[in-house]
Parts: sequence; C-alpha cells; structure tokens
Amino acid sequence: MILRLAVVALLAFMTLPTVVVIAVSFNPTAILSFPPAGLSLRWYANALTYPQFQRAAVNSLVVTAGAVLLALPIGTAAALALERGRLRAPGAWATVLLSPLVVPGVAAGLGFLIVAASLGLLQSRAVLVAAHVALVLPFVVRSVWVSVTNLDPALERAAASLGATPARVFVRVTLPLLRPGLFAALLFAVVVSVNEFVVSLFISTRVNEILPVAMFTYVVNYTDPTIAALSTLFIVATFLVMWLVDRVVDLSAVFLHHR
Repeated sequence: MILRLAVVALLAFMTLPTVVVIAVSFNPTAILSFPPAGLSLRWYANALTYPQFQRAAVNSLVVTAGAVLLALPIGTAAALALERGRLRAPGAWATVLLSPLVVPGVAAGLGFLIVAASLGLLQSRAVLVAAHVALVLPFVVRSVWVSVTNLDPALERAAASLGATPARVFVRVTLPLLRPGLFAALLFAVVVSVNEFVVSLFISTRVNEILPVAMFTYVVNYTDPTIAALSTLFIVATFLVMWLVDRVVDLSAVFLHHR
C-alpha cells in the first residue's frame, strides 16, 4: 500500500507541472497565470509565426536529419560488431558507446564548445550535428543491439548456402529482420535530437540555434504564454512518437533486455 502511494505521489509530482503548462498555454492574457482566465489559441498562433522560432525550427530539422543519417549506420555497425564481432573486451566497447548517457550535459557541452572554438566551427551546423550524433548514438546502439541479439543466424546461413553473396544476405535478410530495432532507433534518435537543449546551448549561435535554445532565449526576454504553447506542442508530439514506438516495438524489450 505504501509503495503504491509512493508511486502515485511520484507520478503526480512528475505530471502536474505538465498539466499546469498545458493549461497556461490557453490563457487569453499576456500573463503567465494559473488557472487560466479563459481559453484562447492566440499564443499557439504566435508560437507558429514567430520568425526566430521558424528559423530555429529549420535548423532543428537540418541538425536532426544529419544526426539521424549518421547515427543510424554507425550505431547499426556498432551493434553488429558488439554482438557478432570478435572484439577484445566487448563490455568495454559497449560502455564507451553508451557512455554519453551518463556524461553530464554541461561537461559534454563545454567539451564540444572548446573543440568547436579551436576549429573555428562555432558558426557552423557541423558541430551541432556531431554533438547530436554522440548524444543519440547510445539509443541507436541499444535499440539495434536488441534486434541483433534476437536475430537467428541460421536464416543468414541458409541464404548464403543458396548462393547469396554476403552483401545480398545483409540487404535481403539481415536488414529486414533488424527492422523493429532500426525503426525504434530512428524514432528515439529524432526525439532525443529534437529535444536536446543543454549541449546545444553551449555550441549554438543566433544563426544556427535550434528550437529548444530559441525557446530559452524567448523566455529570457518575454513572459507571455507563447513558450507554454510551444512546450505543449512539444509534449504532444513527443507523446505521440513514443506511443507509436511502443505500439510497433516493445519498449521494455529495448531497455530491459538482459544478455
């Protein structure tokens, strides 16, 4: 009974701020107040038409697309190597690949800032893409690794015994069987990249800032519910993506799988 009450209290503590943000986003006045004085969509319109948000949204799309296109093949190759490669100390390699999950965002952001400044890349999206690749790679590796672990090697051997080349076996047999892990990796990479803030704050400028950084800048200068409206859109979009992932790929299998 006590455990259930603790779980309910924890869930309430985590979800009530979200409920408040959603409610505030419909406030018709230019003041952040709860409960709202009425219902209005004016702040949603402002969030969607604000020029800085539009520019930052384009940057977010470019950075996320670049990070996903790089992280998927790298993460897939790493997962195959960890499961099937003859690596020395595979546990150590797995720890290295998954280490961005435990590195503090401030430390990672500062490191990328120092490297970008020394290379003169602070005005380029390249450093943002590289940072996002490092941050989403653990999710890609973990998602694909589960599928590789559950892959029956006999199917690939059967295809090879029928005359298929290694490349054809990989394209026609291995990749289709890895589809659930690849799909989960894709969606996790998109969600993590789009919502990344701490590291991006260190290496963003006014020209190449992504949407979460632009939202932070807006909060510094304005106090109207526009950010609440944009945050609500983020919450809804993230919830829908995660719900879709859970429907297609069992999340418990991805994160709770034990070798």
